[in-house]
Parts: sequence; C-alpha cells; structure tokens
Amino acid sequence: MEKKRENNKLIASNHKARYQYFLEDFYEAGLVLKGTEIKSLRLGHCSINESYIDIKNGEAFIYDMDIPIYSHGNIFNHEPKRVRKLLLNKREILKLSNQVKIKGYTIVPTKCYLKDGFAKLEIALAKGKNTIDKRETIKKRDIQLDIAKQLKRG
Repeated sequence: MEKKRENNKLIASNHKARYQYFLEDFYEAGLVLKGTEIKSLRLGHCSINESYIDIKNGEAFIYDMDIPIYSHGNIFNHEPKRVRKLLLNKREILKLSNQVKIKGYTIVPTKCYLKDGFAKLEIALAKGKNTIDKRETIKKRDIQLDIAKQLKRG
C-alpha cells in the first residue's frame, strides 16, 4: 500500500485578517500564475497583507497580491501586483458572492502555500470587527501570554 503524502509549504500568511475580521468559512482556491510567478513563490517570496478578493462576472480575482519579480527571469518576467484569477467551483463562487451581496461580508486571503507543487490560497468569508472586539482580542492574547509565562516559570 502506497501512502499519499501531502507536501505543504507555507509561503505567506495574513495575520492582520484574524485581528481585523471575524473569519467564518474557509475555502481553498488555486491560483492562475505565469511561469516566473511560480518560481518566485517556490523561493518563498509573496505578500498578501494588503490584498483583497472580488467576484466579477462569476469569476473570483485577487487584487494587490505581491509576488516579487523572479531574480533569474528575463524580459518576459511578470508584473508584481497584477490581478490574478482564483480557481474555485461555480457553486463556491455563487455562495461567496451571495454572502457578500446580501449579508455584508467580505472575502479575505488568509494563507498562501504550495500543496503538492501547486500554488494554493486559503480564503475566508469575513465580517469586520468593531474597536471593542479588537480590544477583546488583544486582551485574550495578553492573558494567554501571561498564562504561558507563568507555566514556563513553574
């Protein structure tokens, strides 16, 4: 019996998303990339902190995702912040667009990683937090840090 092993390599994660939004439903989407973009991703170069996702004409796109220029590329190198198409099922796209239109949600990227050699993006359906909610998040994090310090001391 052969075991299939998943090779996941985290490239980038969006820590701001967990702080600024309540994340609810998570989806895994593929990325449509050009040749030098995947090479740059394999080197671990990517930023999704300022990026956002929009749905137009039944297709999902990611904006402002920064994949730096591949250093060993030639004149056919890619544009770093170009709009990239996301690969999702039609059913998933419909569900996401309905949630965004009706309930006021937004779609944010949370992680970018390589899975079995393919570039994947974890996206989440998110609702914005108030200032009070953000303070509570900070308070919970501080309490967890204090508990960890106390346990470490013994």
